Amino acid sequence: MINRENTKKVFVGNVQIGGNNKVVIQSMTTSKTHNVEETIKQINQLYNEGCEIVRVAVLGINDANCLAEIVKKSPIPVVADIHFNYKFALIAADAGCAKIRINPGNIGIEENTIAVVNKCKEKKIPIRIGINSGSLPKKLVEKYGWTSKCMVEALREHIEILEKLEFYDIIYSLKATDPLMAIEAYSLASEIWNYPAHIGITEAGSLLNGAIKSSFGIGYLLYSGIGSTIRISLSEDPIMEIKVAKKLLNSMGLYENIVEVIACPTCGRLEFGLKDVVNEVEEFVEELKFPLKIAILGCVVNGPGEASQADIGIAGGRNGGIIFKKGKIFKTVEQEKLVPELKELILEYYDSWKNQQS
Repeated sequence: MINRENTKKVFVGNVQIGGNNKVVIQSMTTSKTHNVEETIKQINQLYNEGCEIVRVAVLGINDANCLAEIVKKSPIPVVADIHFNYKFALIAADAGCAKIRINPGNIGIEENTIAVVNKCKEKKIPIRIGINSGSLPKKLVEKYGWTSKCMVEALREHIEILEKLEFYDIIYSLKATDPLMAIEAYSLASEIWNYPAHIGITEAGSLLNGAIKSSFGIGYLLYSGIGSTIRISLSEDPIMEIKVAKKLLNSMGLYENIVEVIACPTCGRLEFGLKDVVNEVEEFVEELKFPLKIAILGCVVNGPGEASQADIGIAGGRNGGIIFKKGKIFKTVEQEKLVPELKELILEYYDSWKNQQS
């Protein structure tokens, strides 16, 4: 398999995809793109949450004609999501979109494809080929069945079209609703091409179901060295896609600027309201985007050992609690002071981190 560091380096605006170990977080707006005000509002919200590239749907000429204004106002690179109509791709390129998502085999006669490729060459814009398990060509399904092999062969057709025209700034995706199918498809493709992959599990579903399916499929691929950029596809506010993506990457050592709260499971040894404390602390650190690991433990039995992997932590008890730093006891406090003192300590770490950045 190809390690993400060994893939081709492709730039989406000023964001590098491939050629390094970084995994770039993407999402997509849910607004109608021709509603520029709402689209920009969503883009800014996604950017503030940690999104690095944003995709917008181009369903009609009104959407296409608004791309230039959106690109101008967006704080992050904008990707135009286009199906079938090559003219929208030309407008998107001239509007300054940083990437075009279009399948070259689906835009009609060869002259259409040549026009899009020449425009993308002129503007130095990459093309993302997006294969989806739900829309595979019938002729390939008849030959290979609804399989990962079929997905890879569909990808091959589109890549060969671009390579024939000497276009190589390619990013590909092979999204399936079945994580195992996606894993196999991406794994097969990584043995054939060294283009960077955009990975995701399509139509993953609601927050719980989608986060689980995506974390399994995407996590497995990332651990295997496959994937340079990801989208967590959820039937939710796209802000949740960014939250899940950051936590997934953080758990794999691929994203640092997040406060991680770890907590022990509930058990009969609990002598204080662990669940409520965890919720309170998570809410407190929600907007603090810096690297810190906090352990919240329900008792002092396993406290020192379990807190040793965290920067700071607390262990509650019936009559009081303990605050840890790097697994060592920092101080003991009364029960009602445990969370307030933890919050003060968190802010001290945050202020120290900010001073180091300046």
